[in-house]
Amino acid sequence: MATWHTGRLLVAMPVLEDPTFARAVVLLIDHDEDGALGVVLNRASEVPVTEATDRLLDLVPAPDVLFGGGPVEPEAVVAIGRAHDDAVRSETTFVEGLRLVDLDQDPVLAGVELTQVRLFAGYAGWAPGQLEHELWNGAWAVVDSEPSDVFTPRPETLWRDVLARQSGRLRLLADYPADVHLN
Repeated sequence: MATWHTGRLLVAMPVLEDPTFARAVVLLIDHDEDGALGVVLNRASEVPVTEATDRLLDLVPAPDVLFGGGPVEPEAVVAIGRAHDDAVRSETTFVEGLRLVDLDQDPVLAGVELTQVRLFAGYAGWAPGQLEHELWNGAWAVVDSEPSDVFTPRPETLWRDVLARQSGRLRLLADYPADVHLN
């Protein structure tokens, strides 16, 4: 029986050397028998958010740039928002307090009061069974997410920060050197 991980984080393990995902922290937006979809949370670009939209700019926390959400459809923009009322759930809510935001619709008119929004160029996707295979091979650790992970002001330390709050062996990896050959 499969275990679905929607709303949880995938943390790249040191064995995952593909530069696209090395030391990546991915928030899974959807994971089921049809595959998985998520966004990489710790790949801030230098592209200002205004390149994607002028809407909701006052809700974008620092750094106020587009994030590289993943290699799939890099021209597409995925927006994740934190709702003012974390208890409100809808079809766009994938984890408590977090929801997908339609950039073409005014969230206030849709009855949603957002406190923060993060924008991602592209996303990460896995075909049916592909993520499960990668998990079985030890490429990723699955850990609980916190809404603040999406909106961290220091995305460059998110991989280490997420691992440091874990227990056991995962916690030890927080201090794993970026290049073991220099150790």
